Formats: sequence, structure tokens, C-alpha cells
Amino acid sequence: MDRVSTSTSKKAVNAVRVASVNVNGIRASYRKGMADWLASRDVDILCLQEVRAPDEVVDGFLAADWHVLHAEAADKGRAGVLIASRKDSLQPIATRIGIGDEYFATTGRWVEADYRLSDGKQLTVVSAYVHSGEVDTPKQLDKYRFLEVMLTRLPELAEHSDYALVVGDLNVGHKTLDIKNWKGNVKNAGFLPEERAYFDKFFGELGVDGGLGWKDVQREVAGEVEGPYTWWSQRGQAFDNNTGWRIDYQMATPGLFEQAGNVVVDRAASYDTRWSDHAPLVVDYTIR
Repeated sequence: MDRVSTSTSKKAVNAVRVASVNVNGIRASYRKGMADWLASRDVDILCLQEVRAPDEVVDGFLAADWHVLHAEAADKGRAGVLIASRKDSLQPIATRIGIGDEYFATTGRWVEADYRLSDGKQLTVVSAYVHSGEVDTPKQLDKYRFLEVMLTRLPELAEHSDYALVVGDLNVGHKTLDIKNWKGNVKNAGFLPEERAYFDKFFGELGVDGGLGWKDVQREVAGEVEGPYTWWSQRGQAFDNNTGWRIDYQMATPGLFEQAGNVVVDRAASYDTRWSDHAPLVVDYTIR
């Protein structure tokens, strides 16, 4: 399969295009130009993290053209995740909010939607936002608890549907190639060995040392190269110097990964044209 990494590639007729991005506040992102990006990308399923807005605000941006599943965080102005699918393309047959641990029930960090494909197979999509964490604080303990629950939920999803996909800002760089300045971050949240060990299991060979057998779509397609990064600090010249982190993922079950192509990071052309500190990760799956 052709897996061209260019945003100009046309979507195949039988492809489902999934885009995921941390918007760093949907109101701010729309004010800065997100709507123009979305109008140009022919997306079927849109997954957002750090929405940071109530339902009525979200619906004002998306509800006219999209079926929207939104998990608003109880803490106003924090977190929030959603899955939106085009009304004229894919309608969910079932939806769920939460990862299955009541501790995280109101944190706005996990939503799931099931879709029936034209061949009768089922696709489950998750939009997830993992805690950023902070070493030696309760925030880091919450992050580990969430990652631990993921170890339970991912196999359940793989069993639940023919295809399963977890996307979002997972706030961990798995390998040294995923962070430009990895040597300076080995003791910081986001690149701690204890965090990265969870990703070893997520992407490890099924049944070997706790491996779950999921596929890191972007890394598998890009190969052993730096990045491509999906987040850059707002401070200094990080974006201009491409001093970034690859912390946004599309994680697929093996059968779905085999249908993945045209994997793209929609990095803005310049710092002043960005509408979030993250760039969208867009993947086409030829399953429709």
C-alpha cells in the first residue's frame, strides 16, 4: 500500500480519514484558523483533545455538519475530549464516555464510538487525553493510574470490534527519536522510563512480556527517523527550530494498521499561522 506522507494526497474512495489534534482550547483554535484547516481536509472522523469548552460552545462550532460526542471535564477550562463524525458519512451505532475507572469519570479524558462499516465490520474509535504529569506530585500518580487502566482497556477494545483505534495526546514520547532534546528530558514527565515502559507494552508483541500487540501507526510508517513531531513549546524558538515532541498518536489494532496509508502531520507553514501548539495527525484507513 502507498503510504505517502503529504497533505496534498487525495483520499481514496474507500478510505476513512481520521484526524486527531489537541486544540489547546476550541474557541482559541477556531479564532486562529482551525475552521479553514478542517474545511480543506475531507475528514470523516475528527478527534479533539483539550477542548476546554461546554457542550453548547462545541455544538456551535460543529453540530451543523457533525455528530458530536463530547466529554466535558468537571474542572472548567480543563481537558475535554470529543469524537465528531460527518453526518453524511459515518453515524455512530454506540458511544461511551470514560475509560472504565470511576476515578476518571468526570475528567474529560476518554470517549469511545462504534461505527458499522459498509462490509458489516465494526470500527471503534477512541479520543484520549493522558495527563501531562509532574514528577513527584499527585498529577504524576494520576497519570500512572490512567496508563495502568489503559493496559486493561486496550485488550477489551481489540476484542470488542473488528478494528480498534485509539488516538490523541498521550503525553509520552516513547523513544529517543520522539523528542528532539531527549537527553535533557529523561527525568521529566513525558519521557520518564516508567512512562515509556507502558508504551513498550502497548506496542510490544502480543503475549510477550505483557505486550498488547497494538501498532504505533505514525512510527511504523515513518520508520526510524526523528519525529515527525506533533507538539512544540510556545516558548523560545522551538517551532522555528523544530525542537519538538511526538506525543500525539494513532494506535491501531494490527488488522486496521494494515489498512493505514497517507499518514500526515499537518505542521503549520510558519509560527504565526499555527492555531494550536499541536499539529493534527491525519491518517487514511481503506476500510469503507
